[in-house]
This record gives sequence, structure tokens and C-alpha cells, in this order.
Amino acid sequence: MRPTVRIATPLIALLALAAPAAAQEPTPGPAPSTETAAAPESAASDEAQKERSALESWKKGRPIVMQYFRPQDKRGLNVFETTKDAGAEFTGFKLDFGAAFTSQVQNLTHRTAAAPNVVNGVNANQLADIGFGFNNSTANLSLHAQLAPGIRVALTTYLSSRHHNETWVKDGYIQIDQSPIDLAPLKMLFEIATVRIGHMEINYGDAHFRRSDNGNALYNPFVGNYILDSFTTEIGGEVYLKTAGIVAMGAITGGEIRGTVVTPGQRGPAFIGKLGVDRQVREDLRVRLTGSMYKTDKAMSSTLYGGDRAGSRYYWVMENTAATESAQFTSGLINPGFRNKVTAFQVNPFVKLRGLEIFAVVERAKGKATAETVERTWNQHAIDAVYRFCHDERLFVGVRYNRAEGALTGITGDVGAKRWQAGAGWFITPGLLMKAEFVNQKYFGYPVANIKNGGKFNGLMLEGVVAF
Repeated sequence: MRPTVRIATPLIALLALAAPAAAQEPTPGPAPSTETAAAPESAASDEAQKERSALESWKKGRPIVMQYFRPQDKRGLNVFETTKDAGAEFTGFKLDFGAAFTSQVQNLTHRTAAAPNVVNGVNANQLADIGFGFNNSTANLSLHAQLAPGIRVALTTYLSSRHHNETWVKDGYIQIDQSPIDLAPLKMLFEIATVRIGHMEINYGDAHFRRSDNGNALYNPFVGNYILDSFTTEIGGEVYLKTAGIVAMGAITGGEIRGTVVTPGQRGPAFIGKLGVDRQVREDLRVRLTGSMYKTDKAMSSTLYGGDRAGSRYYWVMENTAATESAQFTSGLINPGFRNKVTAFQVNPFVKLRGLEIFAVVERAKGKATAETVERTWNQHAIDAVYRFCHDERLFVGVRYNRAEGALTGITGDVGAKRWQAGAGWFITPGLLMKAEFVNQKYFGYPVANIKNGGKFNGLMLEGVVAF
């Protein structure tokens, strides 16, 4: 056999064996598109981002879209004046709604040692019969509009309150943190300045930042507010300077809760000031100390200690059988009655060391009504100790002591009250809070004919809060 034939025969056999295998291989085609290959990856990434956003919305709170804003959920705890940190990027006009709802279970008892005071056959010193029950729920609705970089409008409405069952507006104002005019000096000024103008909650003292405001009770570690509740809304303007941990504020208002142009000779402005330091000394230590002043020499109806038109948390306590829930809406509180003239000072130290918070109120107020010839003086002091623990400090326990003492019209000598509150709470989510409190309040100095003579109330309060 020729050599060529001997070589060709095995090659033909090899090709014949390889042919079926070659026939099974796919025909090479064009390389897959990069976009097509990336699509599944992109979809998976988008889905993961949505899951993270959904998780954060209830574990950390909904996204903050307003600038220079105090969140209404747990992130708003221990926020006093808003800082110069914008907190959100301006991407155009935005409208944002928020709400807060609060309801209590009350189990309080009260008693009095007052002598009977029979008027038209009815003992005006007989206390109302109270016991275990549910208080009417209260609710707030807030609206915020971001008009321009650093310019925000706020409006708060009480949808339901103890004093008013109908809807009514609490306050509305504009806050400016960036210059709306493109001038270098103004831009530099607004790096440390803030301006508020409108009908707003006045910034006298720091206690109003930690109190329950009708439906919004999430910032308050307890159920009740202070005995002398220095809270009101007035019409005017505030100017702040905030730099290097220093806070300074000056304000002028109309001195009353309601604006009017009648009887101008009996009305005058109120002047409000605050100066303090607020510093994060180290990662786990924050120290704040402020002093505030409020002064008006001429007002038809000053409400510095009577401006909470929503009502107190302790329903019906120390009220007689003729009382109503809305008319006697300040039960458990004391109003000194400085209706036409008042000068007040409040000092507030605050320390947060890891989970421990200490907050105190030292207050002195002097004033009178027009018919009085001599000014009266009231003093209040209080201290709160709150310890927050567990993951994200979602659990807390606390205790508060509060005492107020001073002179009231028509009563000889000083009168007052002292209160202990012990409470605990659980943030189920950043906007959902459950609280419990035991309260014990005793009155002193009241004459035997006054219903508060030997008066006291105590018992348990449970409160649920939803805020966002």
C-alpha cells in the first residue's frame, strides 16, 4: 500500500468519530450584549435598595425631606432649637404632612380636706367621682412646605383636644435659615443666623421642648407636664445666632395669644431672650445650659402660664361635681394669674452621658393683674432623670420631682404643690411609643375653704403615642 493511503485511512476514521461531537456543539454567535447581561444585576440591585428603604422607613423613621427640621418621631428627642445643619438637600418645592395621635388610660384617685362650701344646696368643695377609664384621644396635624433653600413654612393644627373638640389652628410661621437675596454679606450672616416670623410657640425656657403638646407626646418621657406649664403661642419674630455651640435668641411678640388692634393703650409688646451653650463634649457626652427671660409690662391677657389650650393630662383631678372636661381643662396645673404684667426667668441645665439624661428647671416669675397693687412671686424647680437603654435606646425609665410655690390673689401666704412622677416607656418603632407613669401630687398652703386644702391625687397613667 502506498504511504499516502496508510496515513489517510486513520485520519478519515478520526474525523468520522469527531463529527457527531462537533455536530452537538452550538454554532458560535455574536457575543452577548453588556446591557442584557447587566439588566438582571441592575434589577436585583434596585430590589435590594427598595427593601433597604422599606426597612429603614419603620426601623429608622421615614425620610426627612424638610430642611432645618425637628423630626416628630424618636429622632426628635433632645432636639431643642434647630441647628444650622440643613439635614436634607433642596431639590425643589416640597410639601410634607405629619401627624401625632395620643390616648391615655387613667386610673387616678383624689381627695380633699376642705370644709363643705354649700351654694344653692350644692357642696362646691365635693370632688367629682373619678376612677379607671379611657380619656378622649387627641390629635395634631402638621403641614410643612419647603419654599426655597433654607426657607420653610410650618402650620400645626389641633384636630381634637381636651379643651376643643373641633379642629383649630395652634400656630403657623416661616423659618429662614438661608438668605433669599444673593448678597455676600447676607449669605455670610445666615451661616449662623435663623429668623422665625409668625404666630408660634415662643422659645422661653427649654422645658417646652420636652413637654406633651396635645397629640404630640413623643418627646415627653412622662405623661404629665410641669406644674407651672410655661407654654404659649404669640405673634411676633425671633432672631437666632448659632455658632460654635453657642445659642443666642432675641424676640419681640404681641404679648398675647391672640392678635387684635383694639384697646391699644392697654397692650404692649413682650420681650423674650435666651442665651446658652450646647456642646457635644465627646461622643458619649453632651452638655447644655441655657437661661431665658420673658417680660411684658402691659397686656390685656398674658397667658405665659395658661397658654396650653389643649388641656392637661390628668383629667378631672381636684375638680368638683359641677366641673366639665373642657371648662376645667387645666386640672393638676397651677396658673399664677399674671394676667397683665409678668417678668419670668428660667434656667435649664441638660446633660446626656451615654444613656443617662438629666434635665432641670429653675424658674422664678413675678407679676400681677391690673387690679392688684403689688406684684406676686412664684418659684418652680424640677429635675428629671431618664435612663435610655437597649438597642437604639428604645427602652427607658425615669423619675421627676417638681415643686411650685407662690402667692395667689385672695389667699394669705404662699400656696403650691409638689409632685413625683415615675415612668417607663418603649419605642416599638421610631414613631410608636408606649408609656406608663405613676404620679403623686400634693397641694399645700391652701385655706380650709379652698377645695385644694389638704388636696392630693395619685395613681397610674398609661399612654400610647403615634407620631410621624
